[in-house]
Amino acid sequence: MRVFLTGACGTLGRSATTALLQAGHDVVGLTRRSSPGTDAALQLVRGSSFDRPAMTRLMQGCDAVVNVGPAAPVGYAAIRPGAWRWHDHAQVVGSARVAEAAATAGVPRLVQVSSSVLYAAAGDDWVDEHSTIDLTQTTEPVVIAESNAENFGRKSGDHVVLRLGRLVGPHPHTRWMVRRARSGRPTGFGDPASWIHLLHVEDAGTAVVCALTAPPGTYNVGAEPSRRIELSEQYALAGERSGARFHSATLQRFAGHRLEMLTRSQRVSSQRYSDRTGWYPQHPKLTPEWFDDVTG
Repeated sequence: MRVFLTGACGTLGRSATTALLQAGHDVVGLTRRSSPGTDAALQLVRGSSFDRPAMTRLMQGCDAVVNVGPAAPVGYAAIRPGAWRWHDHAQVVGSARVAEAAATAGVPRLVQVSSSVLYAAAGDDWVDEHSTIDLTQTTEPVVIAESNAENFGRKSGDHVVLRLGRLVGPHPHTRWMVRRARSGRPTGFGDPASWIHLLHVEDAGTAVVCALTAPPGTYNVGAEPSRRIELSEQYALAGERSGARFHSATLQRFAGHRLEMLTRSQRVSSQRYSDRTGWYPQHPKLTPEWFDDVTG
């Protein structure tokens, strides 16, 4: 297949590009910051997901479009006023432009990358694709991006939405957490016994490949759910420390609704995606090996 990919030079985009090329696909990668270049199977093009006419031209002859979407702010920058303005604008407007360009170019399939943090807190109960979405000011832009993909599916072709778990591995957020652990600072948020949905960066790429032929629909994608205390302990080990350390409840209240979304207990199942596509993560359970390629 020939695949058009937004955000090709971000962490998730690079993982998807690598997996697509390894699977034998040709990739047209849209990037905002990398110098354009080409080889036999990869064409990198500097551009914007807001430029519908340019994307329409680049999508001609493509069999699928994968909209990775914008990267989230990392670290304490995420709680600064206005930190999410670009992210939210790209989710709402950028995803619409990508879907419109794909429809105009006659691309038969649109894959929209989303996030499982949309789900409401569920305690120890399992969360699947039919579980309740908590629509708030924070989650609304991501929900709109999903809706734009669904509109494409109703009017122009097939659509697949991938609700990924929190990315861990060679990723800016993981590196930030490891640096914090190394300096003895807290890395845990929320209730230590609550659940978190995680996904190794490499497995995100292979999940995108499977989305090219998956039955249309919405899917959770991740490893086995982990307790938050287990994740904090792994950060500590990666930072050559021992023991999980959690932020105080006072700080978490001060950080507001953005942090609240990231502290929900979400025991998310990805079984539906595995059953329908045969995709299984190569990193099925959180272990120290997830941090082998991480430098804090």
